[in-house]
Amino acid sequence: LTEEEKRNNHIASEQKRRSMIRSGFKDLTEIVPTLKNINNSKSTVLFKAVDYIKYLDKRNRNLREKIKNLEVRVE
Repeated sequence: LTEEEKRNNHIASEQKRRSMIRSGFKDLTEIVPTLKNINNSKSTVLFKAVDYIKYLDKRNRNLREKIKNLEVRVE
């Protein structure tokens, strides 16, 4: 490959990488309820996504505990 071809390949791969990052942030803003319809910085998106994941994890653990308790009551 010529230097220009290498450079063009590098530019294209960098553009693809940036596009994938933008797409990931867009997906997060659509999934996390507190991010919808608001223009947030990337750091805010990440922090709120972490908070939402922690919330979902805690909720999941609580629901599993309720299921376990109900199963004990049924036996």
